[in-house]
Order: sequence, then structure tokens, then C-alpha cells
Amino acid sequence: MHDIRTIRETPDAFDAAMARRGLSDVSTQVLTLDNARRAAIHAAQTAKADQNAASKLVGAAKATGDEAGFERLRALVAAKKAEVAAMETEAKTLDQRLTDLLLTLPNVMDDDVPPGRDDSDNREIHRWGTPRAFDFQPVEHYQLPAARGLDFETAGKLSGSRFVVLRGAMARLHRALAQFMLDMHTTEHGLEETNAPVLVREEAMYGTNQLPKFAEDSYQTTDGWWLIPTSEVTLTNSVREMMLDAAQLPIRLTAHSLCFRSEAGSAGKDTAGMLRQHQFEKVEMVSITHPEDSAAEHIRMTTCAQNVLERLNLPYRVMLLCEGDTGFGARRTHDLEVWLPGQNMFREISSVSNTGDFQARRMNTRVKSEEKPVFVHTLNGSGLAVGRTLIAVLENGQQDDGSVVLPDGLHPYLGGHTRVTAEGVLA
Repeated sequence: MHDIRTIRETPDAFDAAMARRGLSDVSTQVLTLDNARRAAIHAAQTAKADQNAASKLVGAAKATGDEAGFERLRALVAAKKAEVAAMETEAKTLDQRLTDLLLTLPNVMDDDVPPGRDDSDNREIHRWGTPRAFDFQPVEHYQLPAARGLDFETAGKLSGSRFVVLRGAMARLHRALAQFMLDMHTTEHGLEETNAPVLVREEAMYGTNQLPKFAEDSYQTTDGWWLIPTSEVTLTNSVREMMLDAAQLPIRLTAHSLCFRSEAGSAGKDTAGMLRQHQFEKVEMVSITHPEDSAAEHIRMTTCAQNVLERLNLPYRVMLLCEGDTGFGARRTHDLEVWLPGQNMFREISSVSNTGDFQARRMNTRVKSEEKPVFVHTLNGSGLAVGRTLIAVLENGQQDDGSVVLPDGLHPYLGGHTRVTAEGVLA
């Protein structure tokens, strides 16, 4: 959400910011509606003043016995009352149209976000680890004998494509990864573990900019609840419509949750395996900060996600997203991409974004300051996507006999087991 006063005061700067998003002449659309809304409000206030003045004269005419004047003034008051009601309705309609328009406009990006049209223009800013050299041809996760516990056939009968049933060692490894991530974030990174609903009201989806932009990519129940695409929705909206004390910040939260996405725009992409699914699990990180601290917090959150990958000995790189690849609500985003030897390429496993006050304005969440309250800044990031981490562990640890050697950091979460055999059993 954008501050209408800023658009009024600096329309050219706002248009320049929207031009980086591929939008043109946005301020004209916004200010045309804003001017009409303000004119309607002024007209309604003027008519209301006329109504009040006429109402006072009605009593005076009645007191002096001026019946003709009384009737004339009473008719005038009734007409003004109807006029005021119509004008207030028009003002409310225009105000809603302006709000609806503002809700469709993306965030203003940071100045140093690089130009570019798509992910090919993203800029690598960090790399860790060396992809392993295999003396055999590595395969993708779903082709591994050790991963026979990934049951896509049963999932297809139960739910259709883009679902998976996890069995045996795969189910336990998946659970261990989530527990491992939560423990790192809570004991080492200082995040507060949270368990929140996966069904939310519409206003929560608006608060974190899933609506109206991404309605087709989300699921809604017949009762009006929405299934969360990530626990960013619940964690961030936990401070909705609050006035926070400065001493409360930063608020750092983490949650392991189910996530649901229709993947409406991904037809034909990543259909094999469990890389892109309708239902998946993720360990999310959310920070609520003072505006002055959000840039440093963005780096800190990125480091938290990096730490998880390094502890699992998974090679990765960090990408600063370009203008064309930066998400709707973000002003700056770091993507962490893990190396998948089965695909012989890096694939996204975490996206860490600073949204500035974009979401806070939608949620009306502010922090007290010496002069006047200001909107907080909100940040979110995966720490990590559990299913994609499972894929990375399987592919990077695969052996020529079809078994998988597991990272040392997971051994305590697996009862001391160190590998998955070619028969799909922990050993």
C-alpha cells in the first residue's frame, strides 16, 4: 500500500518507481481518483453545513408562526439531507475505488535493485561450497532407489498431480529437517517459535499482499477462509492494527507450517518429483522492525537461511533479484539457490524479502516514536522450504549404489542413522 500524500507531493518520482515495474503514468490515474474523492468529500461537507443552517432556521420559523417559511425550510432540509446522503455515498464509492487501485500497485523497489527483465538478470552476491564431483551420473531425487518412500502414485489417486505421500525413511527425514531448522532458528538465531492457523480471514491475505494480486494462486474455502500460501501471512498479521512500543522491536518469529498454492501460473513446469507442489511444508521467518533497522535485518535473515544450508553442507549461492524478478510486495529480495546435481543447476530454496512499510500500511501497524508514530517495516523469508531441502539432501548425498549419505547435522534427529540405503531404509 502506498501513501497517497507522497504520490500527491512527488508524482514524477512515483511514476519513475512504477516504471521500473513496467507500469506507466500511474500517478495520473491515482490523482484523478483522489481529486474526485476529495471534491466529493468537500461537496458533502458543504451540503451538510447548508443542511445544518437550514435546520436552525426551521425552528425559528416555527416559533414566529411563519407557516409558509416553516414548510419551505422543512422541504429544504429534507432535500439537503437527501443530497448529503447521495454525496457521502459518492465519496465512499470513490474512496473505495482509490483504495482498490492502490492495492493493485506493487511496492517501490530500493534504488540499488539491479535492472533486468527476468531471473537471467539477477546478480550473484555470494556463493558457498563447491558442488561435488561425481564419478557416476547423478540422478534427480525421485529417481533414487533410496527415495522409494516418495509415493507419487498413491498421492495421485488421493489428490491428483503435484502431491506426494511420504513413507518410511522419507517421512522421517522430512520431519527431521523441519525440527532441525526450528531448533537452529530458536536456539541460535533468536526467533520465537509460533504455531498458528493455516486458515485465515480475507483481511489477513490483504495485509501481506496476497490479495487481490494473487487470488488465483491461492485456495479459498466455501466459508470464506483462505488457506495460507506461507505462514508469512499469519506471523506478519499477528501485529495487525497494533501500536507497538519501540522496546518491543525487533519482533522475530518462526513457524513450521503446511502451505497451499494452486501454482496457477506454473502449468508444465517442474511436473516431475516434488519440487513444485500444491501442498508443502516450510519453516518461515518473519521480522517486524523499526524502519531504520530493516536493511540490516534483511542481511541478518539472509544469514540465518544461509546457516541452515551450510550446516547441511549444501552448496548454494545468494542472488540479488533484478527489477523484473522482484516480487510484488518486496522492495529488495535475496534468493538462496541450492545446488541440485540431478538437474545440474541451482534452484531456489529460500526467498528473503524486505517489504518496508508496504504491508504495515495495509495492516495499520505502527510504532511509537518521539515525534509521531511511524509504520513498522516487515520482512519475511524461508528458513527453509522443507521439501526442497529434502530434495537437495537426497541429490547431494547420493551414492553410486543408490543409497544416500546424510549430513552430519541431521544424525541426532534420526536416532544416529547416517544414511538411507538403496532399499529406502535408514541405517
